[in-house]
Amino acid sequence: MRPLDPRLLKYASSARRHIILISLLGIVTAVLVIAQTLALSAALSPAVTSGASLAQVRTPLLLLVAIVIVRAAVIGVREALGHRAADRTIRELRGRVLTHISNLGPRWRATHGPEASTLLSRGLTDLSPYFVDYLPQLVLTATVTPLALATILFLDFWSAFIAAIVVPLIPIFMALIGRFTQSASAEKLETMQSLGAQMLDLIAGLPTLRALGRESAPRAHLESLSRSNTRATMSTLRIAFLSGAVLEFLSTLCVALVAVEVGFRMVFGHVSLFTGLAVIMLAPEVFEPLRQVGAQFHASANGVAAAEQAFEILETPIPSMGEDSEDSVQGIQSIDWSSAAFSLRNLSIEARGTWAPAELNADILPGTLSVLAGPSGSGKTSTIYALMRLLPIQRGHLMVCTREGEEFPLQNVPKEKLWEAITWVPQHPSLLPGSLREQLPPSTEEELEAAAALCG
Repeated sequence: MRPLDPRLLKYASSARRHIILISLLGIVTAVLVIAQTLALSAALSPAVTSGASLAQVRTPLLLLVAIVIVRAAVIGVREALGHRAADRTIRELRGRVLTHISNLGPRWRATHGPEASTLLSRGLTDLSPYFVDYLPQLVLTATVTPLALATILFLDFWSAFIAAIVVPLIPIFMALIGRFTQSASAEKLETMQSLGAQMLDLIAGLPTLRALGRESAPRAHLESLSRSNTRATMSTLRIAFLSGAVLEFLSTLCVALVAVEVGFRMVFGHVSLFTGLAVIMLAPEVFEPLRQVGAQFHASANGVAAAEQAFEILETPIPSMGEDSEDSVQGIQSIDWSSAAFSLRNLSIEARGTWAPAELNADILPGTLSVLAGPSGSGKTSTIYALMRLLPIQRGHLMVCTREGEEFPLQNVPKEKLWEAITWVPQHPSLLPGSLREQLPPSTEEELEAAAALCG
């Protein structure tokens, strides 16, 4: 993932507002950093050169205190905005991914469901450091570093020249270290998803395992996966710590080069004390945002890897289910669904490199019980999904036939109209948290009592 992936702005509008706000705060922070340095230099230089009293440097000191207070407030506001933006963006991105997964259909969910569950539940949560720590530092790198370097250039050309030469060293080492961190973060996410998928499968099959007395059998495998997850996590942390140490060393070395150079010229009187102090205090501000952005990027690498997988899901094309025809909608309004029949003609659905079902012909008549029988993998579930317009049909036709002899292609029937007319009880039904009454559609007490009596 790039430092600021455009796909994040595309899929999460909350991120756009956050970036605009922290950009403005970054400019304010840059001005405050420079003003703080100049105020401190203005207070210290008279005291060192001429022994000025506290009363004589009161104005720059009061200005310095005011700047420090304002800067602390700006940092607090920036972090608060970062936490709120992270929550909003993660919630928005999670919602988009959930909606897209729903539109991808049951077959995609059956194949990628456990990995998607891990991504949505734990993976995207790791995006929080990206918003709270990394993005603000990235903005500070684009504001504080150039403005501080420009101020040094205004005060002393040679100090700015040396700083400009050594500044590129930090991004070069950041890029080299980042390549290792990216692979380690991807490995950690993959291991975490594998562990999550195994846990979900184990929980789903636990009643069967207990019935067979094999509930302890997966323990060794789960322990092995857990150790793999721990190793991947520690590998990522180890690289992050090492990269932080390297960037700290480079930053200190670069600041030392500027400080030593300007210090020698201060000794020989080529640079005034005010200029020398300002340059020495501004030099760390040139390199610090670069060092921090590298360190924070490695800290948020897990969230970046999760975001990339979320973008891959969002960019997965949705299977075409056919277009809802306006003409068919007008005709469907008069259909009596209680007497409507379904006709399957040479129905074929592509599944795992074969056709399941293949050339299926059937008539589902009203008022009758129709049973679809066949071996596992023959396409029984896929046929039901096609009837519910949850899977596309590659070959053949699926028609809705009225008592008057009219026929409508099922793909022209709006899903909302179809789902109002058909009740589907899946193989593994799920109930939402709450009472049974809350699961049922709005009904009168008499209707609910009658339904409960029919169900026993």
